[in-house]
Amino acid sequence: MSVRVEGRRADLVIAHQYPDLLQAYGDRGNVITLARRAEWRGFSVRVLGVSRGERIEGAVDLIVIGGGSDRVQALIGADLAARRQRLAVLVRDGTVVLGVCGGYQLLGHRYVGVDGFEVEGLGLLDVTTMAAADRIVGRMRARGCIDGEDFALIGFENHAGRTTLGPAATALAQVRAGQGNNGRDRTEGAVQGNVIGTYLHGPVLPSSPRFADLLLERALARTTGGAPLPPLHEEIQPATGPTAG
Repeated sequence: MSVRVEGRRADLVIAHQYPDLLQAYGDRGNVITLARRAEWRGFSVRVLGVSRGERIEGAVDLIVIGGGSDRVQALIGADLAARRQRLAVLVRDGTVVLGVCGGYQLLGHRYVGVDGFEVEGLGLLDVTTMAAADRIVGRMRARGCIDGEDFALIGFENHAGRTTLGPAATALAQVRAGQGNNGRDRTEGAVQGNVIGTYLHGPVLPSSPRFADLLLERALARTTGGAPLPPLHEEIQPATGPTAG
């Protein structure tokens, strides 16, 4: 089955990968936040829910992969591996990818569970994750940086994985309170080109609006030419929904 963008193309096309399976701790709120913050600035938005066995035809500006349990990660492993070439082409052509927790781990080379079970990742981030018997749980506050711009990164971490960054990836943020990637080096998340991973749930983007806008600036570059987005008045906005595909 394919998911096709038909008719006039929206300014921003968001593909939400496995919304039926990877939705831990309100991660769907990240997709809603991205769509709303684009719409409030006058951009048209289309959100595509893409599950197992479904392919995306046409251009996509932003892909969001949420979090899930080890069991769910194993369940989608083969499906995700089959997407490796397609996703690599999309990223090469300018698509932005955000992975949260389990999604972040799957963007790396591999995830190895406590029992030794291994899920092969996409290799879009130069990171590797090994699970430990104890979990890292709690609120986290960090200082992020993308494109030379600092921003507050706030959320909730709950993961057994201990993620190590390779030389091709850089940390998304430096931890101020919490444990981050592995509880040792005070880093949180990873950035490699247009591919970004974070452990933070919450969902993270409503509580880290500048982070959301930096993702949107990259994702909307085909429409805006890469120009900065106009600021928003950070107040309650009227509810308007993107068209679900």
